[in-house]
Amino acid sequence: MPRPNWRACSDALCIAPSLLAADFAHLADAVHALEGSGVNRLHVDVMDGSFVPNFTFGTDTVRALRRETDLPLELHLMIREPERHLETFASAGADGITVHQEVSPHLHRTLSSIRALDCRAGAAINPSTPVRTLHDVLDLCDLALVMTINPGFGGQKLIPHTLEKVAELRSEIDRRGLSTEVEVDGGVEASNAAACAAAGATVLVAGTAVFGHAEGPAAGVRAITATLPPR
Repeated sequence: MPRPNWRACSDALCIAPSLLAADFAHLADAVHALEGSGVNRLHVDVMDGSFVPNFTFGTDTVRALRRETDLPLELHLMIREPERHLETFASAGADGITVHQEVSPHLHRTLSSIRALDCRAGAAINPSTPVRTLHDVLDLCDLALVMTINPGFGGQKLIPHTLEKVAELRSEIDRRGLSTEVEVDGGVEASNAAACAAAGATVLVAGTAVFGHAEGPAAGVRAITATLPPR
């Protein structure tokens, strides 16, 4: 299956459903339930049980997801030494790969390597990591991600002060005239999505609010989208 043209999928504020909150025994069903919902990417959290206290998806799961959908797969690597696994994940079907500043001592090189694999490159920071640690690599970032919870588990509440980081990041990106997307990940739901957008986020990762919705994932996406301002 050819990789989708991501540029056509990233022109507006959007919801990126996080498969971390889906039923792992029925991931294909979860993906299919989102078709036609208006989402333009799927967020896939890869955790190693070391950098964050949880284990999740690996390359075989990514490869299986690639067979099930033509939606772009945005991989969020919450793992140590992510540079060792970039080519493997790209070969498995990743369209975008985001790595954490905290575990990437050669972040410039790692982001360059992701782009060389024809994937969109992202850099993420945890709630306690200063935004300025991304300043030197923003020109290499197609996406900059601010964790709005402490990473590792879904279902947490958004940490309010992290939206100040989102605003700071947006200000720096706009000041430099960059096209970098600003993504928030953690605790996003209908009650705070508009605040995330107001702070400057253009991509909202939502897990529990999507897959835990009583009427299904597509309804969860619509419930969040209905609170967002027009773009």
